[in-house]
Amino acid sequence: MKSCYCGSSLSFDNCCQKYIKGSLKAPTAEALMRSRYSAFASTAIDYLIETTYHSTRKSLKKQELSLWSTSNHWIKLEVLETTESTVRFKAYYLDKQLVPHIHHEFSTFIYEEGIWYYENGAFMD
Repeated sequence: MKSCYCGSSLSFDNCCQKYIKGSLKAPTAEALMRSRYSAFASTAIDYLIETTYHSTRKSLKKQELSLWSTSNHWIKLEVLETTESTVRFKAYYLDKQLVPHIHHEFSTFIYEEGIWYYENGAFMD
């Protein structure tokens, strides 16, 4: 079985895919962030939109998310620090020209009516 994109020791089927497909809701902000990374890596754009907080979602463009997701080769995720509602991480990827990049972000999440949402992120470095 394919390992999960998020770097856990579980298979994709037994890890982030269950959140992406909607059979379960992510139980923590970190689980949501990991599943969103996996959504980028597996081009699950609708999941990215659905898990973005309502006030932030308005500014999302599905075509731009899809282009960002498909034009990069996602290598690995490194979770650096978490609290109940924040996650600082590094996402490693290669662009179209195979140039390596690191997306270092401090993300905030909102828990509302039993569901975690991505609110926003600040780029680090």
